[in-house]
Amino acid sequence: MLEKPKIRQVLDILKETYGHTGTALKFRSPFQLLVSTMLAAQSTDKQVNKITRDLYRDYPDPQSFLKLSVEELEEKIKSIGLYRNKARNILATARMLVEKYGGKVPQTREELVKLPGVGRKTANVVLSVGFNHDAIAVDTHVFRVSNRIGLAKASTPEKTEQQLMENIPREEWSAAHHWLIWHGRQICKAQNPRCEICPLRDYCEYYRQVAGNGQEGTS
Repeated sequence: MLEKPKIRQVLDILKETYGHTGTALKFRSPFQLLVSTMLAAQSTDKQVNKITRDLYRDYPDPQSFLKLSVEELEEKIKSIGLYRNKARNILATARMLVEKYGGKVPQTREELVKLPGVGRKTANVVLSVGFNHDAIAVDTHVFRVSNRIGLAKASTPEKTEQQLMENIPREEWSAAHHWLIWHGRQICKAQNPRCEICPLRDYCEYYRQVAGNGQEGTS
């Protein structure tokens, strides 16, 4: 893992490079963000946005979602991976929100993770993006990038989240989540990372290992 001074330098570079970024998901309420984040698991934000553009026009809130049967929702989201499970969980979540929370999305992690199909990552996205709470959501990009660079050295998303919370100032948690995602999408890809153009390669532990073996990533 990188030492604190280098972590600060890495964060400054990420901020300079991706400071303007945010979530690519399109939504108009915490509920829509919650649904979009649930849909995005093992899919892409681009594909989710294609589906939710019409879905949220016709069904903007949990009350209107409950007009749909599971089969009807499955039909509307069938281009998304795991759509059958997601349809059941989304409708069960909508029902729980209406019955227990008056149609509002709760603002604590403890309550969010009790919703059907909502795990810690999804809860953190909603807290961070939907409610501007300090949180770090560890998706596949954040997990890969932070462990490659040396911002964390962990074998699970949960341990990675804990280490990032220790290594990143609290006021930067939410922003750093987006910086790491965009860096993973644009440069530090799962396959063939673009190390040759990476602004972090002088700090990156992965690059030092790869460069030492003469296996620099390609575009």
